[in-house]
Amino acid sequence: MLGCERAQVKEARRIVVKVGTKIICGSSGQLDLRRMESLVQDLSAIWKEGLEVILVSSGAIGAGVGRLGLSSKPRTIPEKQAAAAVGQGILMQHYETFFTPHRIVAAQVLLTREDITNRERYLNARHTLQSLLDFRVVPIVNENDTVAVEEIRFGDNDNLAALVACLVDADLLILLTDLDGYYTSDPNKNKDAKLIPEIYEITPEIEAAAGGRGSALATGGMETKIMAAKVSMQAGIPMVIASGMKKGTLPAVIKGKQIGTLFVPREDRMQARKLWIAFGSPLQGRVVVDQGAANALLKKGKSLLPTGIVRVEGSFTSGNAISIVDTTGQEIARGISNYTAQALQLIKGHNSGQIKEILGYHDYDEVVHRDNLTIVFNNGT
Repeated sequence: MLGCERAQVKEARRIVVKVGTKIICGSSGQLDLRRMESLVQDLSAIWKEGLEVILVSSGAIGAGVGRLGLSSKPRTIPEKQAAAAVGQGILMQHYETFFTPHRIVAAQVLLTREDITNRERYLNARHTLQSLLDFRVVPIVNENDTVAVEEIRFGDNDNLAALVACLVDADLLILLTDLDGYYTSDPNKNKDAKLIPEIYEITPEIEAAAGGRGSALATGGMETKIMAAKVSMQAGIPMVIASGMKKGTLPAVIKGKQIGTLFVPREDRMQARKLWIAFGSPLQGRVVVDQGAANALLKKGKSLLPTGIVRVEGSFTSGNAISIVDTTGQEIARGISNYTAQALQLIKGHNSGQIKEILGYHDYDEVVHRDNLTIVFNNGT
């Protein structure tokens, strides 16, 4: 989607909107009901235009902190889970109150990383969200903090929002923050910082402009939004960072106005299965391939054969997702391996015709078939 212009954002029909803790709770942990109502009014306005809307909302732990009278965000996982258990109901109660006058039904959807990484649960979540949208319901998505532990956490709702956008094959992802967009540096610290209206590539300079967390209650900052941008751009989904502090931002973005920062995605869109391989499935190992194999993957869209593999790392079984890197360590693709790591150690560098002789069986010619492989790096070839 190279050359994407603001006018093309107007074509989006399915939109994922993420709102951060600092928007919903400020810095105190108390829910800002006036701002929540303003957000719902904006969401309702674009919903009434016939668009499909999914809201990824932070604020559950922050709301719980406020209700429990805590002076700061809990540090331990059980305390965070307790705060989330208290805050989640409060958060949804207010959303329901604000959506009802607009005759919009809202639904709570709680996800953990396992709902994305497990293929069956991924499809279940995808089908559930699709059914809710078919009913013209607004799903309100959050991480299931009451049960999530560090090993299965998304880590922040920017990352969650990007994965949800992939999950539902969204046309647009909007991250609402306390800034007007993405700046050359932190505008709160540097009065000469400039707003960047459009970003076509995540360069080291762009990454360097990202700051830290925005508040003590938040789990992310601009750095996590850059991570979300990498996911959405790779998936072919435009992403906009814009202010959630101003009423009317969402309708303005949808109308293609010069609001916030637009991250322009790559031209092609990945299929849903390949989105899951690239961003949802946990990597269990990696293989290093020679230049010939790298060119075959990048330039010709070929499957990965054992002859091009020079090194196997990690312990994985057939059916696991693996990373494919070149000899410099640059990741170029991800895919589902047809062979175990142990088997690949034996057949690496050999032709497919030698597999049976080496292993005693020959299930596949390909280590990773092109239908189960997605390119995650394109060097312009």
